[in-house]
Amino acid sequence: MKKSNLFHDCHVAPFVFLAVMVFSACTENIDESARYVFQYDVALSYLEKHDVYSQYVELVKQTPISPVSNSTVGQLLGTRGHYTVFAPTNEAIDSFLVDLYQRDPTLLSRPSWDAFYSEHKRDSIRKVVVHNSVIDSGDMDDCFMTWDFPTTDKAELALNNMNDHKVSVYYQGMDSILINGLCPISLTERDILVSNGVIHQMERVIAPQDITAASYFMDMLDKKQEGYLVMGKALQACGLMDTLSKIRDEVYEDRYLRGEIPENVHLYIDGHNGTELNWTPKHRLYGFTIFAETDDFWRSQGLDPQAPSAELLPALVEWIQQKHQYSDEDNFTTDEDYENPDNLLYQWATYHVLPFRVSADRLVFHMNELGYNWRNPYSLGIPMYEIYSTMGKRRLLKIYESKESNGVYLNRFPNLDNGRHGTYHELSCDPDKVGCRVNRESEQAVLSDIVNCCIYPLDAPLSYNDDVRNNLARQRLRFDGMSLMPEAMSNDIRLKASTDWENEDVYIPNTSIYNYFENMTMNEQTIFIYLNAYTYNWCNMHSDEMKAKGRFELTFKLPPVPRRGTYELRYKVLPNGDRGVQQFYFGSDPNRLPAAGIPVDLTRAIGNMRVGYEADTDDDDYNAEVDKRLRNNNVMKGAYSVCADGGTGDIERNRNTNLRYIIVRQTMDPNETYYMRVKSVLDAEMKEFYMDYMEYCPKEVYDNPETPEDIW
Repeated sequence: MKKSNLFHDCHVAPFVFLAVMVFSACTENIDESARYVFQYDVALSYLEKHDVYSQYVELVKQTPISPVSNSTVGQLLGTRGHYTVFAPTNEAIDSFLVDLYQRDPTLLSRPSWDAFYSEHKRDSIRKVVVHNSVIDSGDMDDCFMTWDFPTTDKAELALNNMNDHKVSVYYQGMDSILINGLCPISLTERDILVSNGVIHQMERVIAPQDITAASYFMDMLDKKQEGYLVMGKALQACGLMDTLSKIRDEVYEDRYLRGEIPENVHLYIDGHNGTELNWTPKHRLYGFTIFAETDDFWRSQGLDPQAPSAELLPALVEWIQQKHQYSDEDNFTTDEDYENPDNLLYQWATYHVLPFRVSADRLVFHMNELGYNWRNPYSLGIPMYEIYSTMGKRRLLKIYESKESNGVYLNRFPNLDNGRHGTYHELSCDPDKVGCRVNRESEQAVLSDIVNCCIYPLDAPLSYNDDVRNNLARQRLRFDGMSLMPEAMSNDIRLKASTDWENEDVYIPNTSIYNYFENMTMNEQTIFIYLNAYTYNWCNMHSDEMKAKGRFELTFKLPPVPRRGTYELRYKVLPNGDRGVQQFYFGSDPNRLPAAGIPVDLTRAIGNMRVGYEADTDDDDYNAEVDKRLRNNNVMKGAYSVCADGGTGDIERNRNTNLRYIIVRQTMDPNETYYMRVKSVLDAEMKEFYMDYMEYCPKEVYDNPETPEDIW
């Protein structure tokens, strides 16, 4: 998030404050005898002066900050800080109570706060209203003015509200802004500056239902409400509702609250964190992203979404077979045992689900690709994509966006201008390679009410058929190290747009304490840190890094390959003196991984290695010869597509430091699970493991005499 001095920017005179919040070990208490004295209103005093917020003021004064706090949100809003307050008017709160009474008259006898049958339920509803209305930006991040809202429609604000949820921003016309698609911000009473933040007047209470994906589909099935009835019936038949009802890892939650998992640790990593504190994730949340064909599509295919499952599902399986929505290499059954992972319906349905939640603006990350300008998010650079493993049988899903595609697509394979002097932009896209457009702007996109899931409608059917697998097997597949970790997305760790120390240097508990990342394990001597994209200066694909210190040993579960064949596994390095020397291991048995080559010195730049490195010249043939010379030594220059400074700075390939190591070159099978281990070979505590991105490159690409592998 951009840093600014709110009052300097707005030419407001400075203010004086006197006190701080005092926190005890078990409870949070605000010392009211030492309240801040401001020359200008704080949020609470401003709200108190305006009768239109009188009900809201009463609510914030009655609602505790947390279950272990003796202080109220009202007291919090009277202290120094950076608070964004989405303050509902009295009329908005009255309407909320009317809606609540109409939906569930067993809660209250009439639409009034003093008409609840249960005091506990009243307090819970009060908390919903208040905690969803306040974002505390902490000490480092600024509050959210409307001109700082994300420009992508339906994108989420970078920080959670006090209910620990994100809010999404919808745009209607030039000035109309809706929170979560339902709650309008006043056209006139917005961006109200106060000494400790900003107030936006709300015409409707922000109160998402917070249902699970399973509850959403079950409610749709019970009401026979069209939208995603077919997908809901398929997921139910495949026995996935229990999985889709998961919200958080309660074991981790309990151990974190008990202090068995440290809240923070003192790890000084390369001077990046001036506080010398690295913070642990507060939760281990589960999440899902579902890409789904709509019921309107199924009607166009002759299937009736309203038909009973016993009639609809066999017809759906028959359609999958007739449309050849599978690969000839797939082994599957077609009986009605849909919960069997070998069943065709199960394999088809799970390919539509990613095991993490991803919001509309984070389907494809844009950061350091050539031509991207982070100062102007509308200005996309070269195409970018993410490679993920789906639920069920692990298969690859490519999520792609370019300037020319006009949106996000699944499994799109365009023709790129990828010559040595090309632009790497799309030249064209064959009709059979367009893929499925993700209609994130559609009203049918479900982004806010489901606490553990986002659902996106598609404009074409999605499957892992032979065409998709063949196209994936004919291209270099580059994947960010953090894309291996579903928990990093569901828990808002990866590329979080925040400059707060808690979000920049994230400590992931050692496996001996708790295995936070399912796809990564560490030995007890490993200290693992995720270094967020706090700066654009690094020549990393997304500017972020995975780092570890100590006598580290880390094992990663890798994505599957799309087809059986010979591949290279490559590992990108940005060397410096802080790095260590590590041995790679690779194989399919994590307990018996053979060594892959000799140890790699992560301190050595490619320009300082005896591998025949030379910078590019004007002679393309000579440049190609240099590339071959490097490959004979199992190294490559960096990619031409990755730049520093948000796509406008140094190009990775042109730097004599960046390089890619070829870890292995061998036959791989899509039905095998492969692991890569990295182990320090130094007797040193503070030398560093580093990882940015990796690549699978098929032999058809790296050893193609007619069309050599591109430099991008």
